[in-house]
Amino acid sequence: MRILIDMNLTYRWASYLRDFGHEAIHWSEVGPARAKDPAICDYAREHAFVLLTNDMDFPQMLAHTRQAAPSVVLLRGEPLVPEARGEALLRAIRDCEAELELGAIVSLDWSDRPRARVLPLR
Repeated sequence: MRILIDMNLTYRWASYLRDFGHEAIHWSEVGPARAKDPAICDYAREHAFVLLTNDMDFPQMLAHTRQAAPSVVLLRGEPLVPEARGEALLRAIRDCEAELELGAIVSLDWSDRPRARVLPLR
């Protein structure tokens, strides 16, 4: 899966996800650090990336615009680092792969049970 990691998450997510076969890049590799959320969202959509973030603005933006992409994986609960949350994230990506490919918001909190909502949100 192609995954774009938002600026609000550590760049270590990119190498962690690549180690498990995903094409993953951190926003800092492709865009300016001060980019606004709509620019990051547009980039993810235009380049067919799933956006990994902990920023609630992305689901709100997708709900408001009723767009069907990009898919978003929303990590909730600290710490938001691969050492603590990596295995749960990999399971969530695997378990929700069909939804993410269609266009979805997948929320993953400390219960480690992902919740997926298919886009566009109504």
